[in-house]
Amino acid sequence: MHEAPPTPSPTSPAAPAEPLSHGLKQRHLTMLGLGGVIGAGLFVGSGAGIAVAGPAIVVSYLIAGALAMLVMRMLGEMSAAMPASGSFSVHAERALGRWAGFSVGWLYWFLLVVVLAVEATAAAQIAHGWVPGVEPWAWVLLFMVVFTVANLTAVKNFGEFEFWFASLKVGAIVVFLVLGGLAVFGLLPDTDPVGMTNLTGQGGFLPNGWSGVVSGVLTVVFAFGGLEVVTIAAAETDDPARAVGRAVRSAVVRILFFYVGSMLVIVTVLPWTAQQAGLSPYVKVLDAIGVPSAGQIMNIVVFVALLSALNANLYGSSRMIFSLAERGEAPRGLLKVSGGGEGSSGQPGGVPRRAVLASVAFGFVSVVLNLLWPDTVFLYMLNSVGAVLLFVWALIAASQLRLRARLEQEAPDALALRMWWFPYLTWVTLAGLLGVLLLMLTDDAARPQVLWSAGATALVLLVAVGREWRECRARRDPSALTDR
Repeated sequence: MHEAPPTPSPTSPAAPAEPLSHGLKQRHLTMLGLGGVIGAGLFVGSGAGIAVAGPAIVVSYLIAGALAMLVMRMLGEMSAAMPASGSFSVHAERALGRWAGFSVGWLYWFLLVVVLAVEATAAAQIAHGWVPGVEPWAWVLLFMVVFTVANLTAVKNFGEFEFWFASLKVGAIVVFLVLGGLAVFGLLPDTDPVGMTNLTGQGGFLPNGWSGVVSGVLTVVFAFGGLEVVTIAAAETDDPARAVGRAVRSAVVRILFFYVGSMLVIVTVLPWTAQQAGLSPYVKVLDAIGVPSAGQIMNIVVFVALLSALNANLYGSSRMIFSLAERGEAPRGLLKVSGGGEGSSGQPGGVPRRAVLASVAFGFVSVVLNLLWPDTVFLYMLNSVGAVLLFVWALIAASQLRLRARLEQEAPDALALRMWWFPYLTWVTLAGLLGVLLLMLTDDAARPQVLWSAGATALVLLVAVGREWRECRARRDPSALTDR
């Protein structure tokens, strides 16, 4: 089987007889970890963070990155000990109960299929700029069809797509860091050393004080979303425990380096006042150091980043809803797995095609809503998942608090990857996530996201509690549900 938990929930239905494929390799998982969070949020969205925090955006990224790194360490610990296609949803169920697994699984699935629409639409706008004769909706249709087909075939196809997409993104950032570093020291043709002038001028390193740093954290923290897919994908490797451990160890530190390193180069090469929300700071830096066609080069990189995120979100959403179906929390019809592919033990495995189609179907609905009513219906949907990532991270931390103690008693050898300074850093992480949510409530722009996301979460929790109440009633009186 693709899941082998040491402490399965006694209330969970048995896993299906058809396992998923083990077609992902370590190189796929490593690149997925590196490239999973390197997207448009970094290449374009970081300009908004610089505009509010100034050079201190470096500190904002350090804080947000530290939170993401701690959450991933916790998730890596649980996933290495108990690899599962549902990852943190399965962990939440084992730690806190079926209501938690149901809630976090469905919330995360909803988050992915809604964000998928944003990515498809944004990529279509870029492609429309290159080929104006093709309408954006046609590009969206093309992207959705291509990646649906890729996800319906062997999982190694998804892995290969992500490997090369991530390689391009990582390569682009490495080249940017090298060119930016040379520009700082005046080693490029026709350039003079920049020194620390831009870090200390225009109001100093903290031009808007620590409140600017806090505002920067609120702007950039969601850019780290996407790392969770690594632990979902690990269940489809030959050695899930070893694969997820290696991927988590390598990914978080390198991603922190890419993010913080990029921001440091940007605010050192150019004054922070030169940046604008909605415009890529990478383009401005490349233009400033004389790289020809910098705008088009970055457009290509952003385009690839969006398609990569679309592909990863479709994969992650399909595996999450498949895992929910395994545990009886989603329609059992989604459990059908295609033939082909083999697991490490030689057992046949395949792709959960119905789960893929269910996810892409809702993704198509989201895209249509985004194209027809971007400022009304879709905006409400987007707000309803705006803070869900923080809720998911908080449940990951709460689950790790419970499962770590249980694993130390029942299966200590399974703890191949351990959370640092447990339980203190776990509590610090929970406090940090609560602090971000409270700060969002005080921010006029972010408050609607928290309120709508809280409403969506409350609705899912209500359904989860109602299901448990109904099942408890059925166990006490089996005839109560007869003829319903």
